[in-house]
Amino acid sequence: MAHALTARRQAMQTARDALFAAWREHGDPQTLLSSLSGLVDAEIAALWQDGGGGESAALLAVGGYGRGQLFPHSDIDLLILLPDNAPRAVLEKAEALIGQMWDLGLEVGHSVRTVDECLKEAEGDITVATTLLEHRLIAGNAALQQVLAASLARELDPVAFVEGKRLEQQQRHNRFFGVTNNLEPNLKESPGGLRDLHTLLWISKATGFGDSWDALTEDGILTRAEARLIRRSERTLQRLRIDLHLLAKRREDRLLFDFQQPLARLWGFEDTNARRASELLMHEFYRAARTVGQLNGVLLPNLRARFFSQLPRLTQSLDEHFYTVNGMLSVYKSEIFRERPSTIFEAFLMLQRHPELTGFAPRTLRALWNARSRINERFRHDKTNRALFMQLFREPGLTRTLRRMNLYGVLGKYLPAFGRIVGQMQHDLFHVYTVDEHILMVVRNLRRFAVPAFNHEYPFLSRLINDFDKPELLYLAGLFHDIAKGRGGDHSQLGRLDACEFCIAHGLTDDDTELVVWLVQEHLTMSATAQKEDIYDPETVGRFADKVGTPRRLAALYLLTVADIRGTSPKVWNAWKAKLLEDLYHATLKQLMRGGELDLDSELEERKTQARALLRLFAVPAGVEDKLWSELDTVYFLRHEAKEIAWHARLLNRFVASAEPLVRARLSEDKEGVQVLVYTPDQPALFARLCAFFGRTRYSIADAKVYTTRHGYALDTFHVFIPEHHDGDYRDLISFIEFELSACLKRGGEIEMPPPGRVNRMLRHFPITPQVVIRSDDRENYFVLSLVAGDQPGLLARITQILTRYGLSVQSAKIMTLGSRVEDSFLLSGDALSDGKAVLALEADLIEELKA
Repeated sequence: MAHALTARRQAMQTARDALFAAWREHGDPQTLLSSLSGLVDAEIAALWQDGGGGESAALLAVGGYGRGQLFPHSDIDLLILLPDNAPRAVLEKAEALIGQMWDLGLEVGHSVRTVDECLKEAEGDITVATTLLEHRLIAGNAALQQVLAASLARELDPVAFVEGKRLEQQQRHNRFFGVTNNLEPNLKESPGGLRDLHTLLWISKATGFGDSWDALTEDGILTRAEARLIRRSERTLQRLRIDLHLLAKRREDRLLFDFQQPLARLWGFEDTNARRASELLMHEFYRAARTVGQLNGVLLPNLRARFFSQLPRLTQSLDEHFYTVNGMLSVYKSEIFRERPSTIFEAFLMLQRHPELTGFAPRTLRALWNARSRINERFRHDKTNRALFMQLFREPGLTRTLRRMNLYGVLGKYLPAFGRIVGQMQHDLFHVYTVDEHILMVVRNLRRFAVPAFNHEYPFLSRLINDFDKPELLYLAGLFHDIAKGRGGDHSQLGRLDACEFCIAHGLTDDDTELVVWLVQEHLTMSATAQKEDIYDPETVGRFADKVGTPRRLAALYLLTVADIRGTSPKVWNAWKAKLLEDLYHATLKQLMRGGELDLDSELEERKTQARALLRLFAVPAGVEDKLWSELDTVYFLRHEAKEIAWHARLLNRFVASAEPLVRARLSEDKEGVQVLVYTPDQPALFARLCAFFGRTRYSIADAKVYTTRHGYALDTFHVFIPEHHDGDYRDLISFIEFELSACLKRGGEIEMPPPGRVNRMLRHFPITPQVVIRSDDRENYFVLSLVAGDQPGLLARITQILTRYGLSVQSAKIMTLGSRVEDSFLLSGDALSDGKAVLALEADLIEELKA
């Protein structure tokens, strides 16, 4: 028996290999899926007969296997249907059969039920009902299978099934945040995936309209053009899933980064100067998924409308073209979109003005979707259409409108530049959405600032945008800020040209055009300044104020910057970045209100006065701070804000000449990190030692201010983030940092480097070419080291060790981590920086380290 099973198993594998070889040659997914199903059918039926199954029960294929679509490594779902009061022998035969299937190498998922048990399970679980809906007989008692089919047809409540599947789809989409274009999509479950197509056919079958695209076409629910599109998209998704299974050698439905490049090569794509092969492959997926999403949005309401056509219609006229029907927007004549194309925009505007409406009525939606071809050059140059498009930006509900326009292909038709970035990936290691989805997220964030219901999230930003005249200019800047991604060159400069052309064509004033264009051009400036430069240095603020020019520009750029960072990834935005940007905004506004004049002496005295006032609040006697402050020079006061100056003075006034290291920590104001103060007699490689400590404890340094007093003490301040897995009391954490770091400094000796860790998975597949730039600062007192690289465990400690080897001192450090990408900058001093050869050698050593 064992020998026979081995021979069968080998024969089956040979047959599978032959099917896969034919697949690679001809590439027809339906042929392969049905052939694999047929192959398994034959083997299972033979086992059933050999095991004496006979007519004692019915062996049914269910689920995807029941559909006759068996993917290379999908589970084989079976139902053993028993007659009532089946004898024990039948159950024993069923158990033996399942064991033999596993021995044959078939990964089987099975259930054993009677007809009544199936009906009871289906009544309480829509997933079971769906699985049974696709059953077919493989072997055994055909009459018993027919009883099940008749009972299901009689007992299944089509109304509950339709609404249940619609809700199930909505919940599934919500698990993926309703976003088709995430960078590692699930071919089956993501919005626009195969499951959306299955849902349409399940609902169609349950409501009596057939279980195929041909049946839906014959019934008039699906047009022939729509049927061609849906088959093409289904074929693309099926091909991808088949090749993914074969490449992964397991059931894998996620297009992980590990598989994207090999799959792309398999599909014949090659890297180009502008785009990787994987990006071209993913663009194919996104196009197919978008089409599925569009047609799902069109067909599902039409199926429901056809099925519920007997329900009463509640209508209300809106104007000569539009009326409402059961809470949806409808048109009197479906041909109106083709005869009078401007009604396409009027329809979206009508939805904005009537927020009580849930969307387009099915017939209207189909007519609108099929009229997209009317959005051509003539349409784009029509003044009426341009005015209507601008009006969309002045009405509530803009975010939902833009998403609808993007879903149905209207936005990309009207703005061809936007159409080119639909489905375009961003492998910069911190954007988790495609370009079009990121842009819509940014507009959504801006719009959210202006909605009263969300004022509690960012009260100051909400106040700013509500005080801003013409907020539609901000939304336009958000729409255009990344629209030139992927063209090559600086997308900010290319995007400003698109924005300028749009604003002029749509009749914006010179001032409004200038603001939108400037925002698109400078949309990265505030973020770079806050995260890479010392924003508490008045000269940094002065340079930024000169570039911004006016309070209105400043407010606009601040709003756009926050919306942009928050729209890249849920993990990139944090309270530390929020504080940096808000502090930069207030400092710059103050500078602009002064008329642009920079008075360092006044600034210094103002900070001292603020710090003294804070000390008095803590009951620190007047004059106590003078002992410490006498050892500090102007640079210290210009690099630290008043709150830090007061904190330092309060802690150190009794330890100004202490021989022992002093380490103090406190929870940061944002509650998302810890501020650490280190005060100790200066020692060689101190900064490297501190970075190594934080690296070993897995605390990420976001900001470091390094200062040496007149009497040779290091006064260093760090802002560190705590590992996500930390769930203890912050008081314990602070005590740990203070004790362990003090002990580390007292021990001295050789620096203990952090252990190597696992390289980020995305970074393995999309490595960043390290960049190192060393230049003198604007005052030519120090040198600025800027570097870009993929994030790695212990990276900062290794960098500082190299700097120490060259005898360089770090004055300050800005550590910006964007997902798996780091963009760090250091203010350095040291004799080696004046030696051209030494600088070249330093750059080479750093690049080599960043590659490791």
